[in-house]
Order: sequence, then structure tokens, then C-alpha cells
Amino acid sequence: MKVTIDGIAVEVEPGTTILNAARQIGGDIVPPAMCYYSKLKDSGGKCRTCLVKVSKGSEKDPRPMPKLVASCRTTVMDGMEVQNITSPEVIEARKGIVEMLLINHPLDCPICDQAGECDLQNLGFEHGAVKTRYEFDRRTFEKIDIGDKIQLHMTRCILCYRCVFTADQITNYRYHGILGRGDHSEISTYIQHAVDNDFSGNVIDVCPVGALTDKTFRFKNRVWFTKPVDAHRDCDHPGCNGKVTLWYKGEEVLRVTARKDQYGEVEEYICNTCRFDKKKTADWVIEGPRHISDKSVISSNHYDFIPLPVVKTNLVLQEANKEQFERDTRL
Repeated sequence: MKVTIDGIAVEVEPGTTILNAARQIGGDIVPPAMCYYSKLKDSGGKCRTCLVKVSKGSEKDPRPMPKLVASCRTTVMDGMEVQNITSPEVIEARKGIVEMLLINHPLDCPICDQAGECDLQNLGFEHGAVKTRYEFDRRTFEKIDIGDKIQLHMTRCILCYRCVFTADQITNYRYHGILGRGDHSEISTYIQHAVDNDFSGNVIDVCPVGALTDKTFRFKNRVWFTKPVDAHRDCDHPGCNGKVTLWYKGEEVLRVTARKDQYGEVEEYICNTCRFDKKKTADWVIEGPRHISDKSVISSNHYDFIPLPVVKTNLVLQEANKEQFERDTRL
């Protein structure tokens, strides 16, 4: 099946969504997604940030779709043509969606533990307006305690449902869900029950904003001042492979998270023992520094050295600069 996205053609399997077809191409044409999660069944279709324009339905029926469609829930047809960043209509719609997501979102970035790795920050930077037109009071919620490991900030939630799907599909029992309707909807537990099971900590990793954060890491540091390192251990839990990312400040492990791919999705879920109880280097086998995208603010203090082209081809220059290349302290 052939689909063309922003002028780039790609062959995909039948049943592939437009979003996943764009991910096969990669680069800037991949629509942003705040609710879709490839490893969670039935996710997507909630946030509308991945809207695209279908300018040609298929070879058999070339008529364009009358409205913008959610790329995470729309499957491709043979001969389909899609516009994402090449459509002014899509860019304007995405700007409006970001404005709506930020209507009730508090300005907590200076104190939020998610700052620096927040999908909503990135989305606002790429597609947001300079200032809001909203002049009314923002939503407020009564604070509830959902356990000693996870901190819930309902005012930051964008109702992506990721945490609900995660608890449904990878844990033994789900204690939390969406209560209320409309603008009164909120993530909560029905009888103030603690969210506590072997894999409950994964709701922290799947949350795209700072609504669910790690209490053991709360206010300890900013992520761009920490050093992420890949590590593993022989975990005795049958559902956990023990492959994690350790976040160091000096010699101290401040937090442990699951490893994520280039789209911010967890590669393999980890158990709470690995996440919360193993905070010593001796508990882990260190694999090496985690690669950080140069577009991330986390990379501001971490460098992947790539020699200049003129140095790559000149052995004399390589030898002459060897000492400087290996230097790890500033002049």
C-alpha cells in the first residue's frame, strides 16, 4: 500500500495509521501526539494534536476528506495523499488545539519536575501562540493522595487517558480512572485508594505532562542538570526485564525510569522494585551514557563528540588533538 505524506511516498502494510506511516518516514513530517501510545491498545483520538489533511482519499476514490482527521486513528488507503506541515490549515488548527490544551494548564513549568522533558512544553514551543486569549479562572481540583510513590497534579492533566490504559493493560488491577464529565472530568480514585501494584510506577513514564510525577524525585533537581545512564539488572519479577535509565547527579542516583524511544514512548515497562527501591549504583550493571537528542534541553550539559570533517580525514590532526578530544574539564 502506497501513501504520500507531504510529498514523500512510503510503502506500508494494510491497516497502518497515517501517524505510523509518517513515523516510518521520520523527521519533521511526523505529527505530534499527546495521547497516542503505540504500546497501548485503543489509545489515541483524545488530544487532536495529530490532525492532518487528506487531500486525496485513494486511487479508487480520489476525493479529499472534507475535514481534518486524526492521523493516529485514520488508516491509510492505497494512493492516499496527506498534508501535514505543508498545509496552512493544519498548522492553524494545531495552534488552536495547543491553545485549548493550555487554557486550564497552570504556569508550573518553573517548579514542575516534568520541565525539560514535557511534551506539552515542546508542543507549545513549536505550535503555541505568544499569549492566551483566555481571561477566565482556570479549573481547580481538590488535591488527593494516590500513594507514597506517585504525585497527582490534576490541574496539569490534559486527559490523554494514557495512565488509565496503562493500568488497565499492564497491571493486575486498576484503582484510578476518569471521574466526572465535560470540564469536570478528572483522574482520580473512587474511594481515595492508593495506586499501588507492581507496575503502577509506569503511569509516571507514560504521562506526557507533569500530572503524574515521581514523589521520590520531587523537587530534587532539574533533569538537564542530571546525567542519564543506561543500566540493567537481573530482576526476579517475571514481567520486568530490568533495563532502565539511571539519572545521576554526581554519584547519587536521583531517579530510575524506563528507557524511551525517539517518540518518548517506553521501550519496556519496569517494575516498582527497579524504579523506587534500587537507587544505588551497586544494584546495577552500567552500560554507558544514554544518547540524548540534540533538540532536547537535557542535552545542554551533555555532548556526543563528533570530530570535524577536516579532522576525520587527517591522521596528523587527530593525533595532535587527541589530548584535547579526551579532555573532560573546561579550560
